[in-house]
Amino acid sequence: MFRERWQDATPLTLNPLRRLEDLLRGTRTRVRPLPPQHADPEPCGTAAVQLLRTYPPRFPAYPFARRGERSVARGYVAALRRAQRLVYLEDQYLWSADVAAAFARALRRSRDLRLVVVVPLHADQGGRDAEVPTELGRLHALRLLRRAGGRRVGIYGVENEAGTPIYVHAKVCVVDDAWACIGSDNANRRSWTHDSELSAAFVEGTTTGTARSLRVELAAEHLGAAAPDDLDDPVGWFDAYRRAAEALDAWYAGGRRGPRPPGRVRAYRPGHISVLDRLWAEPFYRWVYDPDGRTPADRLARRF
Repeated sequence: MFRERWQDATPLTLNPLRRLEDLLRGTRTRVRPLPPQHADPEPCGTAAVQLLRTYPPRFPAYPFARRGERSVARGYVAALRRAQRLVYLEDQYLWSADVAAAFARALRRSRDLRLVVVVPLHADQGGRDAEVPTELGRLHALRLLRRAGGRRVGIYGVENEAGTPIYVHAKVCVVDDAWACIGSDNANRRSWTHDSELSAAFVEGTTTGTARSLRVELAAEHLGAAAPDDLDDPVGWFDAYRRAAEALDAWYAGGRRGPRPPGRVRAYRPGHISVLDRLWAEPFYRWVYDPDGRTPADRLARRF
């Protein structure tokens, strides 16, 4: 899985001064060839697994992806095109309207579809120069999802029993308990088009296998005793998140009187961004924090 990506921790520098420094220090500068690849392992389950990658087109080109690769984005788009009942997304960064558009199309196509998103309650970006642009990108994405799905969309963060926000670093998506993806990519344009990413998607011919187990395990972790008895009912599962968040919000609003309600789910509420901040944050978001690695033709056609 990591043969190409982790051949060395970083590529050898082309800076002649750094190369001289490496030689003086005795740093190994010659890359030894990889050993022969092992044969594929024997099948050990019912899921079909596909490795998805993002590599931008660049010069000099990657020898294994000369035109770049966007199979992460295409895998998500293909799975969401078939979504009918439920989508669960847990992501560190949900910044991009371009990425949110794939989820929005699924919500508009299937009126029975429910979407639950879990993101960090607070950004980890240091300083206003990073926090405001990324918050603006997330605001664009969430508004697009709300317009497409309305009350069928739930956006949440999580906290521990002491009320301390838990920073969400996960990159997980489950679609209809049949397809799931776990890896390094975030739900933003940078991860889908610009950076180097690697994820594993798996699909099964059943909705009672690994993908469902992953969703149920995460629901039990976030909802605790508030988890419904029937986690296979999309409406009941969706409403359980909503009720758990409302109960915690009401408990806080009431001065924390009485026992703390079960669960760790809090409703996510984006911060206010002034008109003045939007003027400088928009270009920073588009060109610095969430760049587009697609070709001009693909950008114009809005395709991944």
